[in-house]
Amino acid sequence: MTQLSGLSDRARQIFRLIVEGYLETGDPVGSKALVNGLGESLSSASIRSTMAELENLGLLYAPHVSAGRLPTEQGLRLFVDGLLQVGELSSDERADLAPALAAGQELGDVVTQAVESLTGLSQCASLVVVPNQAEAIKHIEFVPVSRQQLLVVLVDGSDRVENRLVNWPEGITHANLVAAGNYLNARLKGRSLDDLRTSTEQEIKRAEAELDALSARVIEAGLAEWGGVRGTPELGRNDAILDKTLIVRGQANLLNNLAASEDLERIRILFDDLERKKDIIGLLSNAEEGSGVRIFIGSENKLFSLSGSSLIVSGYRDKERKVVGVLGVIAPTRSNYARLIPLVDHTARLVSRALGVVEKD
Repeated sequence: MTQLSGLSDRARQIFRLIVEGYLETGDPVGSKALVNGLGESLSSASIRSTMAELENLGLLYAPHVSAGRLPTEQGLRLFVDGLLQVGELSSDERADLAPALAAGQELGDVVTQAVESLTGLSQCASLVVVPNQAEAIKHIEFVPVSRQQLLVVLVDGSDRVENRLVNWPEGITHANLVAAGNYLNARLKGRSLDDLRTSTEQEIKRAEAELDALSARVIEAGLAEWGGVRGTPELGRNDAILDKTLIVRGQANLLNNLAASEDLERIRILFDDLERKKDIIGLLSNAEEGSGVRIFIGSENKLFSLSGSSLIVSGYRDKERKVVGVLGVIAPTRSNYARLIPLVDHTARLVSRALGVVEKD
């Protein structure tokens, strides 16, 4: 997919004006209309040349011959992700969104009131997904969508599919993602993400205990020593074992000590196993916490693609700060995203607050 960094300043400015014009009027934007908006001495021919470049990149298209240009779905996605300036809600809008929401209400009452208010203010059809308790997962997959983000695809026991967009953990490769998916799918057995994380953490503890014992044995035998620091601060844990490097010495003695050789090989395997499981824990944690406003434009959302609609949704959390459901709006592809995004985001925050979440400063 085309990145904003690959566009010249002129191309970026022309692209922005075309998309903004389309979102405002719904009409194709031509070169003549752009001359005034650019505020610089660019000829219509120069503008048309840049528009053709953007069309070749798949960001614009002409609905018919000699017409102006409209953004493609790819173009809209690039605009929303990189150029959209999200507006602020007024105090009246904030008050109107959830006038009766208060902590301690039942989940059904909270989301019903919130979605009714969101429908009124957005003038769009609203939707809400209320969670099933301790939903078991049948399949999990990690799909790269950009250099920074992953799509976590979750299939539950009723064959419902949920997508969660999460940050791509530093140091995780494509091979790690495939291995993590294979490892988790082999162990799902109808368990939830939380169950998976708990069981993997227990396996890590058992492996660390075995590694400690084996390492102590080869060090006492004078065949190795701890040295250096490998460091894994991005995992956000106290990785005492993985932060060390075992330096083997006196290799000549290993030829006469089969048990020591077997211990060292087992240590190597355990190191690799721990690295892999720590990566999996990081991916599971991201999948559990994946949230924020997500926008699916046109065919990106299979459910509403034929109607030319976009889906703008955000997760809401319980008092343990776990994402327990989703709410949002179904809007035309040509929508005021700058207004809808904060409306959905604020509504999700209000529901989370009513469910006991204390927002951090």
